[in-house]
Amino acid sequence: MKHLIVVYSFLLSSFFGISQNITARLLDKNTQNPIPFAAIKTAEFNGVISNEEGYFTIIEENENSVITISCLGYKNKTLSIKDIKNLNFIVRLEESINELNTVYVSNKKPNADSIISRVRQNLSKNYEIKLYKHEIFSRKTAYMDFDRLDFEIEKASHVKKKNLESANKSMDSLSKAVINSKTKHFKDFKADLYVNDSTKTKLKVYKATELIDQKNNLSIEEVQKRAQHVILKYLDTTLTYKLKTGLFKIEDSLSLKDDDKNEPKKNEYQVKDLNGQTNNLLMRSQFYENSMLSKILDADLYEYSFVDVSYFNNELIYIINYKPKRSKSKYTGKLFITDDTYAITKVDFEFADGKRGEKFNLKLLLGVKYVENMRKGTVIYQKDTLNKYQPQYIKYEEGRYFYVSRPLKFIENSPEKNKTSFDFTIEGNIITKQELLLNSSIKITSGIFNQQTEEKTVPYLKLNKYDSKVWGQDQTLEPLQEMKEFKGED
Repeated sequence: MKHLIVVYSFLLSSFFGISQNITARLLDKNTQNPIPFAAIKTAEFNGVISNEEGYFTIIEENENSVITISCLGYKNKTLSIKDIKNLNFIVRLEESINELNTVYVSNKKPNADSIISRVRQNLSKNYEIKLYKHEIFSRKTAYMDFDRLDFEIEKASHVKKKNLESANKSMDSLSKAVINSKTKHFKDFKADLYVNDSTKTKLKVYKATELIDQKNNLSIEEVQKRAQHVILKYLDTTLTYKLKTGLFKIEDSLSLKDDDKNEPKKNEYQVKDLNGQTNNLLMRSQFYENSMLSKILDADLYEYSFVDVSYFNNELIYIINYKPKRSKSKYTGKLFITDDTYAITKVDFEFADGKRGEKFNLKLLLGVKYVENMRKGTVIYQKDTLNKYQPQYIKYEEGRYFYVSRPLKFIENSPEKNKTSFDFTIEGNIITKQELLLNSSIKITSGIFNQQTEEKTVPYLKLNKYDSKVWGQDQTLEPLQEMKEFKGED
């Protein structure tokens, strides 16, 4: 019943909003290039952020509603909804010119190590994790690109030659279809995240969607399943089969008829999985002991260099480069630090040259290889009502190379125990991008946290093309063009 209420309220919010949304784009006044990750403040402690193409969407309550746009390196701009319409929904920002010599009387540039030392000294004053409620919007984008896919039935003496040739032709067709599929899907949800500390969180999801091409929704397991289905079509369909790979038995009673028994999958997310995904992302923006960011501030692990100064919200900002000093240090990037509070307001990070994440190579032993070869991201902070810096936007991207080669064997559950050998090799890359927009962050009590309950599942709306009406008046991340143009099949 509760799920029905959620779905009903979902439909109501989608079609009966009183206000309407407007979408605009930010451009550099001189270069006409899009401006990403600008903060669009719609209230004192609420707002959205422009996407990588410079677009943002806000709620139009009335034409006189005023917003403030701020972005590192640009002058702040305050304008009304009416102004945006008069500008034809294109807002151009003017660079904030900084003259380093006019900022500092002496000719001596700021010392990067000294600035980083003050950042560490002020961490507890500038940031706070415990007992917060964050109003969030989450988007996860996944791409799978298959570079190689080989299927071949090598041994099947009990199968007619004609059937064997047909099976291998079907395998070739499947290989081409998978390689050309360019699997892509998007998962969005809006929720309140209640944080007790970095390990205890509760998630209350209000709305969720999945944008997917069902026909090309392929994983390694799904590809194997489709290949198995092809083989079973050419075997004795009255029998069942054991499926083995090497020493390991995968299935004990596999049959073509099993597909008819499968119940339709419910359109539900496991809330604990969404919570884990969200909390892991949030923790990448925090400075607790041994976190990624606290290690970047460790002068024994990284070396720092002063780059320049800029301005954000009329504050002077130091721009500091960092790179690995030790072999166990992995990242390179930039830190943007306020001159007033020595708080980090933005951090960019990525693997330094030659650095990798998790990897294992059991190609010869088990036919498996995995390398995390790309990791990068951005975190942007803003002040809350208590003058603590909370993340406003987090982006985290991972790229992984994979190779799987499995010799599979179908063994009849019959006195003859006929065997069909099948080689399965797949190679490619997976890229995942997670984004988290925190529309607001407010302090709560432990009592409020304890009162919250987390549901086990939440229904989601499955889409095969982007629909801007789905989120109604919710403040969300403006999708990129690839998402707006996405069209799939049911």
